[in-house]
Amino acid sequence: MIQRKIDTAILTGPTGAIGVALCEKLLAEGCTVYAVCHPDSPRTMKLPKHDRLHLVGCDLSQLASLPDKLPGVTADVFYHFGWAHTIGPGRNDMPAQIANIQYTIDAARAAAALGCQVFIGAGSQAEYGRNDAPLRPDTPAFPENGYGMAKLCAGQMSRVECDRLGIAHIWARVLSVYGPHDGTATMITGTICKLLAGERPSLTVGTQMWDYLYSADAADAFWRMALYGKNGAIYPLGSGQPRPLRYYIEALRDAVDPARSLGLGDIPFGPNQVQFLAADLATLQADTGFVPSTNFETGIRKTIAWVRTECHE
Repeated sequence: MIQRKIDTAILTGPTGAIGVALCEKLLAEGCTVYAVCHPDSPRTMKLPKHDRLHLVGCDLSQLASLPDKLPGVTADVFYHFGWAHTIGPGRNDMPAQIANIQYTIDAARAAAALGCQVFIGAGSQAEYGRNDAPLRPDTPAFPENGYGMAKLCAGQMSRVECDRLGIAHIWARVLSVYGPHDGTATMITGTICKLLAGERPSLTVGTQMWDYLYSADAADAFWRMALYGKNGAIYPLGSGQPRPLRYYIEALRDAVDPARSLGLGDIPFGPNQVQFLAADLATLQADTGFVPSTNFETGIRKTIAWVRTECHE
């Protein structure tokens, strides 16, 4: 097993659930972290306060100039999580998604200019489209929306660019991650917010098989990819243990208040609804030793506690 020495990391898009958890993980491992955020973004308040974490104001459209904003800085790993238009109609905003591909190439070039050994990009299960078996690195990819198409293209193009620039390239296809600092538009956090507010959430019947991974576990996986991940690798990232979506929703409800009502079956499945989603972790585990350590019952309690704090309950 290869092992890189990682002392300094750069992250774009660090204020989401995975980004914050990864900042915390990197700091715990003794790394210096440069968190690249939209200038004046209020979301930077989510980031841990630490003398080894440095905020860098830089919009995604400015990533080509990132090395100029970090004079004298060299780094070991560049994590590219930043992506615009990830939910709703924006997923099929084709000009915006094409721009995301360019931002990814800009990030890879910045990584090389800053001396990084490895570039790690956050892809998506949307690259695969619909499948009825656990997702593997070699599962054929047939994305069905602009977001998935752009993620697939960004992963492929940045791999070629990193090869040209002489740095290692790793692409993680993330399934469903939940945890503190996740957006309220997600199913998990949105349902928690509604239950805490005394509302009855309207949901599908919940028969889909789904694979949820706690954010701190996702951060551990990304840390291990930097240390041990193989150049050119694609790693599907989830828990590897799919369960009916209804299970997660009911466990969430029980952790808030078992007496609360759920609107399971209130809304129909959307078009092209994914009915089976699971990660095959065999390659990731063989290369990096990653094993998820947080079960859903534990992770959801931590997530609910964070949401309560955010809602000032």
